[in-house]
Amino acid sequence: MTTQTGHTEAIAASRVIGTSVYNTEGTHIGDIEDVMLDKLSNGIMFAVIGFGGFLGIGEKYHAIPWASLDYDEIKGGYVVPFTKEQLKAAPAYSINELTGADGEAARDASYSYYKVEPYWH
Repeated sequence: MTTQTGHTEAIAASRVIGTSVYNTEGTHIGDIEDVMLDKLSNGIMFAVIGFGGFLGIGEKYHAIPWASLDYDEIKGGYVVPFTKEQLKAAPAYSINELTGADGEAARDASYSYYKVEPYWH
């Protein structure tokens, strides 16, 4: 079965990690560093996008709702429907903060900030 944009519904996490992410203006904003899974609902909590650092120093991570990422074959990466300004103002975390409280604090803040319908309701 395929998505609205013609992509398959299933993909291995190993193929996603390291993939480039672009904003609505086509600017490369970072890469997918990891994918957080919700073990209780079998859903994907969010993609962890890293940007803003140099060689891993000072880098902050953003929890982007998985449903917000759309793969663009021409770019060879994912596009998020957010502007540079929205992404700069978005909640940012350290890796430890993303996983604290089972990831729910970062998940809830992310879905609220980006106004994405929560999958867990």
